[in-house]
Amino acid sequence: MKTTLNIHNQLLAQLKREAATQGRTMSELVETALRLLFQNQKVPKPFSPLPTFKSGGYLVDIANREALYQDMEGP
Repeated sequence: MKTTLNIHNQLLAQLKREAATQGRTMSELVETALRLLFQNQKVPKPFSPLPTFKSGGYLVDIANREALYQDMEGP
């Protein structure tokens, strides 16, 4: 796929020289550099578990619809 990149003039000159030295195209060098960049990225650590606490249990059985409605509406 073709794309356009804006590269600083000094960096572009280095890229051209390196491509000529290695006998490769600038595109090959840029693609190799990008592959190395993405290959070496660290895998993010998994999140730490959330803290837990003892709440003393349920105040109402949510499976009992009538008890839930009574508790929500009050006496």
